[in-house]
Amino acid sequence: MIKPLVTIPTYNNEKTVPAIVEKALSTGLPVLVVNDGSTDKGIETIRSTSAEIIDFPHNRGKGAAILAAARWAGDNNYSHIITVDADGQHNPMEVNGFVELIKSNPMAIIVGKRDFDNENVPGSSRFGRWWSNLWCRITTGLTIGDSQSGFRAYPVEALNKVRCYGKRYNFEVEILVRSAWAGLDIIDAHISVNYSADTKEASHFDPFWDNYRISMTYTRLVIRNFFPWPHNVIFKTSEEKKKLSLSLRHPVKSLGILLKENTTPKEIVSASMLGILLGTLPLIAMHSVSIIFVATRLRLNRLIALNISHLCAPPLVPAIAIETGYFIRHGKFLTEFNYQTLGHEVHQRLYEYVIGATVIAPFLTLFAGLVVYLLILLYKNLVPEKEKEKSIG
Repeated sequence: MIKPLVTIPTYNNEKTVPAIVEKALSTGLPVLVVNDGSTDKGIETIRSTSAEIIDFPHNRGKGAAILAAARWAGDNNYSHIITVDADGQHNPMEVNGFVELIKSNPMAIIVGKRDFDNENVPGSSRFGRWWSNLWCRITTGLTIGDSQSGFRAYPVEALNKVRCYGKRYNFEVEILVRSAWAGLDIIDAHISVNYSADTKEASHFDPFWDNYRISMTYTRLVIRNFFPWPHNVIFKTSEEKKKLSLSLRHPVKSLGILLKENTTPKEIVSASMLGILLGTLPLIAMHSVSIIFVATRLRLNRLIALNISHLCAPPLVPAIAIETGYFIRHGKFLTEFNYQTLGHEVHQRLYEYVIGATVIAPFLTLFAGLVVYLLILLYKNLVPEKEKEKSIG
């Protein structure tokens, strides 16, 4: 059952919060205001309204306020919270558009994409959105229209299950990335935005400290994203997805799992070719990191690319690369393996490895793509339906 709650975190927004709460209540939806330790009289002006209020004794940050609202919403059987900033940038009357999107996408975070086709939009906001969107793309592979917008709809379950460390403005970028890792979709919703002297005065975003916190958060997320093991996917749409397990020892079973997972043949072939290409190239001590980074940017399956890149591990592929490089340099293959050729001349073998790996990488990539494609055709045409079902389980 969809039961949304409008949530307004506020900190010293005496001039703007009364109008925001009034507009939010006029939508007919229940409203919760989280007073993040305000020291002005703004919160007193709304105590006579029907809005629920949570009071923090001191300022804890926007992220902490949103998490407190999620706990309150969960305790009171709300399914979603729709967050609206209290500084006047957002129009609370637009929450009904979020409600409609929630109905068709109940397990997604819906982010308001602000309309920046306005001369009043500060240049810093344009750059900040572009920069944040870029790092969201790097860490998740998703194209998010406005990763800095505070006008959002969250499933309460997501906020209560996805663990985040940021508790201030950096929470809003961290929850997007970690929720995407956890299996949630991120959806854009077009919204208007109001930039004025009043909204600028009401905003408590600190250009130095908050940007510093956001940068540190993205740094941690990027480092975590480089680790080869997969993220903990909390939210699944089927039991089969929970059983996803890929293995080069069981290629047909793995292909069955991937195809059942709605991974297209093109995506499987592309990820496999990427893994072989980067696994063969002389990216010494950087193969896994490079595969994860490029696969994320291209929105390819990192698990496939990493698994198949293991075929390029020593000794076979590096040995072929060295022999190829040696042949290119000397017109013959290296046949003597002794202390002289592998010890004193190790720098020459390294040079030949770089040459050879660069030459053979494109050929191995094409060969791998062809083999994987043929395996997919074989699986689709020869494996009986019952066997396909068994391979999934």
